[in-house]
Amino acid sequence: MPMMRGGTSEQKPATPEIQAICDEMKPHVEEKAEQKYDVFTATHYTSQVVAGTNYFIKVHVGGDDHIHIRVFQSLPHAGLKKELHSLQKDKTQQDPVTYF
Repeated sequence: MPMMRGGTSEQKPATPEIQAICDEMKPHVEEKAEQKYDVFTATHYTSQVVAGTNYFIKVHVGGDDHIHIRVFQSLPHAGLKKELHSLQKDKTQQDPVTYF
């Protein structure tokens, strides 16, 4: 099913490209969450095309713990910069990745 304009895509398994975004954002997430993560593995994601792309990513952070992060990537003419927008803690493997 194609993505509705302005809506988020269906949840998909994380790709190496999504893991690379997580790796780049990890220090920013740790600062915002005020804790360090030994494990930081992307498992699933959705995306939303806006004036760039919002990525909503489920990240396994050890044990049964997960967090969801929202990362904005600007358009190519703006340099494809990535910015951590927000995060949600206390998520589980079963929690779907949704817009936040």
